[in-house]
Amino acid sequence: MYDQKVAIILKNDLLSWQKMNVVSFLASSIAIQFSQTHGGDFITSDQVKFLPFMKHPILIYKADTSEKLQRAFQRARDRDLAIGIYTNPLLGTKSGEENVQEIARHTVDDLDLVGVIVYGENKKVDKALDGLKFHD
Repeated sequence: MYDQKVAIILKNDLLSWQKMNVVSFLASSIAIQFSQTHGGDFITSDQVKFLPFMKHPILIYKADTSEKLQRAFQRARDRDLAIGIYTNPLLGTKSGEENVQEIARHTVDDLDLVGVIVYGENKKVDKALDGLKFHD
């Protein structure tokens, strides 16, 4: 059983390709920042090596409104969880540098969030996401 949890919250009105894009980028943020989330390499019986997965399950939730997403974001901040963000303008950027510049234009209270990832102690994550449903 895992004592830590990874959870992604998506705005439910995103297009399918946008949801997949946001989930991919957000999951990478946890993998990059926290080496303890890395699983072992996959090695076949003939010694062909493949990249590992994150060793924690990633739970995906939906937020039917911006307010619900913002509430989960604030509750995660209040609980000192590790947080990654994805904002609406990032759907139109073309590079990592543009992403960094776009986020720098805004205060934390002015972010147009469409996705958030949180990582931390199970109970804290559960409390931060209280009231949200799993994505279907």
